[in-house]
Amino acid sequence: MRNDDAGKVILVTGASSGIGALSVRALALAGHTVYAGIRQLATRNATAVADLARYGTDHQVDVHAVELDVTCQDSADAAVDRILTERDRLDVVVHNAGHMVLGAAEAFTAEQLADLYDVNVLGTQRVNRAALPKLREQGSGLLVWIGSSSTRGGCPPFLAPYFAAKAAMDALAVSYAAEVLPFGIDTAIVVPGAFTSGTNHFANAGAPADADRAEVYDQRHRHLTDNLGECLAALIPPDADVTEVAEAVVSLVATPHGTRPLRTHVDPSRDGSEVVCAVADRVRADFFRRLGLDSLLTAGSSL
Repeated sequence: MRNDDAGKVILVTGASSGIGALSVRALALAGHTVYAGIRQLATRNATAVADLARYGTDHQVDVHAVELDVTCQDSADAAVDRILTERDRLDVVVHNAGHMVLGAAEAFTAEQLADLYDVNVLGTQRVNRAALPKLREQGSGLLVWIGSSSTRGGCPPFLAPYFAAKAAMDALAVSYAAEVLPFGIDTAIVVPGAFTSGTNHFANAGAPADADRAEVYDQRHRHLTDNLGECLAALIPPDADVTEVAEAVVSLVATPHGTRPLRTHVDPSRDGSEVVCAVADRVRADFFRRLGLDSLLTAGSSL
């Protein structure tokens, strides 16, 4: 069964703010039924839930907040179960939930890295395990992964735990792309660059727990870290808008099955990720052919 028409049922994780919230609204305006995965609906994110409900009323679009904490399998299962109970199908999952940290790598504890991986990497696995049985049963679906140009671009220092987690998520997405394809499920990786406005990434970035070690690095690098955001912003054209990432998600959802590109880059800073990914994905596709795994490659697996 194929559902390539407008009006899909979509779950977006990490949708209380930033790219997630923008994607929910853009997808809804495009005519889809969109569930915004948000944790702590009644408390921490009550304002975001109210804003979403108001947006739905003002624009007459089909949007819903659903309780979803990607660090809990029971929460992921319950969110997907609610969607299936209400709609009897799920067509698209947008893996957006993530958290960023800023500081010297050594000053972060191992437990902090584990927590970051829990959100940025293991969270996608929990949601996939909840959603994929239904997508496989339907014989159709789309997994959209919101990645980062840091995975293969010119990544700056002092963001190592976040970049490492994003690289792990990218590797997971690439493997999933081949494994779910025979079930009629597409994979699309959206690769944003370093947008320094329009999201809460930098404002809400976590800090190292080991203050003593952080201070040692700050004494050497404070003049660099204090200006990192400004340096990144200087690379971005003044007309760059993070809503372009949400628009890329909308475009991918509208693209027919089997023709979607594996990666869609939205990088106004042009950090080189698109160049490196083109080579890496072509090498991967060539290796698949040598292994006789051509059937696991879509038309958009490489440039």
